[in-house]
Amino acid sequence: MVTPKFSNSAQSFHAELKKRINNYFEERGKSTTGNMTLYTKAIILLIAFVFVYVHLVFFTPVIWLAVLECVALGGIVAAIGFNVMHDGAHGSFSKYKWINRLAALSLNILGGNHFMWNVKHNVIHHAYTNVDGIDDDINIQPWMRMSTTQKKYSFHKYQHLYFWLLYSLLYILWIFLLDYTKYFRSKIGSMPLKKMKVADHITFWSFKVVNLALYVGIPIYMVGFQTWLVGFLIFSTLAGFIISIVFQLAHTVEHTAFPMPDAETGRLEDEWAVHQLKTTANFATNNKVVNWLVGGLNFQVEHHLFPKISHVHYPAISKIIRNTCIEYGIPYIEYPKTRYAIASHVSFLKQMGRA
Repeated sequence: MVTPKFSNSAQSFHAELKKRINNYFEERGKSTTGNMTLYTKAIILLIAFVFVYVHLVFFTPVIWLAVLECVALGGIVAAIGFNVMHDGAHGSFSKYKWINRLAALSLNILGGNHFMWNVKHNVIHHAYTNVDGIDDDINIQPWMRMSTTQKKYSFHKYQHLYFWLLYSLLYILWIFLLDYTKYFRSKIGSMPLKKMKVADHITFWSFKVVNLALYVGIPIYMVGFQTWLVGFLIFSTLAGFIISIVFQLAHTVEHTAFPMPDAETGRLEDEWAVHQLKTTANFATNNKVVNWLVGGLNFQVEHHLFPKISHVHYPAISKIIRNTCIEYGIPYIEYPKTRYAIASHVSFLKQMGRA
């Protein structure tokens, strides 16, 4: 697919919104990056990861405790991805580039690859959210149908039932298959992969070796194959499901749109910021526990409009964005509770399986 263009607006909503958000930070003398609250959370999560991993692998707790620690490790991995890696990859964790890079590289320790993530998420997904054929996040074919423009198979009518299992496999597929597929194909979906430098190739392979040692080799050596397999499946399927469901609730629910460019002009109907608002949803923004755990990704509207602003500021700027949307007559999609968003996602999957 040819990369589409966004429409231009004489009275740009995006320009006005940026002006109001910039005024907010200037008037209060605040930095748009993270603060001590975020850094404290990051330290807690990283220490928790090291402690649980070391205790599981080298001290072999009793079965019931080992199971609980595998569950905890899955949650911690997802939380580090949401809170540390995600802000770092967007350059919003710190005002210092080298700290942002370190935060982003936490993904490499967790099993993924920062280079692949940057192209897939920051470059493609954030620019062309929910555009079928470009946004790889909605390309789960043939297993699931996430847009009316995608081919429908008979088994899709059951996707609202089996998605729980499929989402749980994300982490395993990510670290053992998907990164390698992107690497060797030099593509992410239909989009060409950014040219990798020698350092990028070295980083890719060196960390993949480290990952195999951390998550496969050393645990098998210490506790045996069967024990490792059970523990790894508990940890990885929980991490995979949490990561999947949080990102799916942001874009694939009943009220979000899936715009396609005009066949002749190649243009999308809206300007970029309006496109983001029509394709993105918030959930449980008043739930401080959810907000803490998912790194503000329940404020997905704010994140998509201002990815360079740390998630610690989303609750404050959401009020400005919401009021501006009302003023301009632009939808601001939000579900007050997590369970409402999940219910909407299930309903969406039913629609896509039957439409």
